[in-house]
Amino acid sequence: MDREFKVTALVPQKDHSERIPGKNMRSFCGRPLFHWILMSLRGSKYITNIIIDTDSQIISEDALRNFDRVSIIERPEVIRGDFVSMNSIIAYDISQIEGEYFLQTHSTNPLLTTATINRAIERYFARLDTYDSLFSVTRRQVRLYWQDGQPVNHNLKELLRTQDLQPIYEENSNIYIFSRASFNQSGKRRIGLRPQMFEMDRFEAVDIDDEQDFKLAELLKRLKCTEGGL
Repeated sequence: MDREFKVTALVPQKDHSERIPGKNMRSFCGRPLFHWILMSLRGSKYITNIIIDTDSQIISEDALRNFDRVSIIERPEVIRGDFVSMNSIIAYDISQIEGEYFLQTHSTNPLLTTATINRAIERYFARLDTYDSLFSVTRRQVRLYWQDGQPVNHNLKELLRTQDLQPIYEENSNIYIFSRASFNQSGKRRIGLRPQMFEMDRFEAVDIDDEQDFKLAELLKRLKCTEGGL
């Protein structure tokens, strides 16, 4: 695809992490965790600049010291804390910067590759006539149940093989692509009114939420590095 796309990457990072203290600066395969997503973004031919919204001076100084094309937005007190919606943070960030197209991701996606980022951006622009935004998903073909034991996606009287179940897709928090216009038209939401799903490999899509996720992601990363895949 020869067309030149210009996309601003948004990578919010807070200092406090309830389940994994100091998560963003914690060593992950020999580098601070947040370095890995910045390296993948920096490698994309479509990402023109990277915006880090943070309340951490340590993260700010480290990012500016180690990466080019990175700018810092100091997160104001009003949108700090564990219960602030990511859409509220995005709304503030894009009010402070120029640009029409944005890709939001997280430091907790260290296995996300430049190749996948590029494919997602190309898919987004190729289908803009039909969809106004894109978010990444992971396919799930397993038997799921509600809390009361009732089946979600299967019939207990008809024991289909799991590979024959209708797929369900999990929002995996790796990639959100949207425009300033779609964000505003949807009521300031990163997933717009006409979103498309972008399916990812489930190993690449691992999102670090707790200590078990951290250990799993690091094992997968070391394996990929050994194989020369990342």
